Amino acid sequence: MDTQALKDSWHLVSRSGDQVPLYFYSVLFLMNPDVRDMFPVSMARQRDKLVGALGSVISNVDRLDEVVPVLQQLGRDHRKFAVTATHYPAVGQALLATLEHFLGDRWTPQLAHDWTQAYNLVAQVMVEAANDASKATPPWWEAEIVSHEMRTLGIAVIRARLNYQYPFRPGQSASISYAMRPRIWRFYSFANAPRQDNTIDLHVRMVDGGVLSSALVMGARRGEVLRVGAAVGERLTLTPEVQGDLLMIAGGTGLAPMKALVEQVAYEGPTRRVDLVVGARNSRELYDYETLAKMAAEHPWLNVVPVVSHDPFYQGTRGYAVDVALQGWRGQHVYICGSEEMAQATVGRLLDAGVPTDQIHFDEFTSDRGRES
Repeated sequence: MDTQALKDSWHLVSRSGDQVPLYFYSVLFLMNPDVRDMFPVSMARQRDKLVGALGSVISNVDRLDEVVPVLQQLGRDHRKFAVTATHYPAVGQALLATLEHFLGDRWTPQLAHDWTQAYNLVAQVMVEAANDASKATPPWWEAEIVSHEMRTLGIAVIRARLNYQYPFRPGQSASISYAMRPRIWRFYSFANAPRQDNTIDLHVRMVDGGVLSSALVMGARRGEVLRVGAAVGERLTLTPEVQGDLLMIAGGTGLAPMKALVEQVAYEGPTRRVDLVVGARNSRELYDYETLAKMAAEHPWLNVVPVVSHDPFYQGTRGYAVDVALQGWRGQHVYICGSEEMAQATVGRLLDAGVPTDQIHFDEFTSDRGRES
């Protein structure tokens, strides 16, 4: 298999931008109309990025050891869409047709053979992971909403109780679906460490065009049921390699996983100091400060600093969270969560300030798994 040829050909195809997923799904739906309902129009942004991710992973099949965990998670997670082993050949066929269309004369029998081999290898990893997972876990869990609090305009805190034991680690997230918006799944981080009562907390911000976030904030009620996919993501978790004090920077509802990590530190014992800088545009968006202040009062090792950037009447610390955080950086590992724009800008500022790359932890949902908040 000529892996360099795979890389080069995908690079050429990707130059066609949005035309690539458009052609791919046109072929897929034309040849397999029965799968059309699995990709609703409301998922257009996520499904388009899926094509790019698929091509990128397959063209880097020579680094399979690095991407196997990601592929396995994708295979397990896609069970919630009712994806089975029978669907993979159709996707492969549409992918090959797309490559042939955009490569033209550069599409050779040898290149077609290599792409087929690479795709089959990727599909095999995903199918095997899905099959193994189905023996131990459901494609999704159900969680009954036990409380729904509107903390401020457009932000709600939802607590839900899962119907079965649900394994997750602080800092992880899961895809969520709600009957009011069927077949739409978006990722939300858990705002708590695992509890004995099997409840989870979600911090949901209503975003422009966010059909699920709007339904959860404005329409969800106590007693209704959410569907929750398997927990994913390791980049914001506290691994054994992360020792010493922590500096956390949260923007908006990016506070959720930071709060979960604080709970973990509390459960494990106060062996480290935690500085949590919570950024918001205005004081109203400091929607969870009362709870955070209570936690700080209970735990002397926790220091919570609220920072507001666009409210001239705010009496507390004003500015950008990353600038305030850097004033207190003493070599700690730094955890970041917020919007795509906030995360990218924060990481850039930290690197410019000399924070080592291996001490910066952030969730790369910026490549977008379909997160709304």
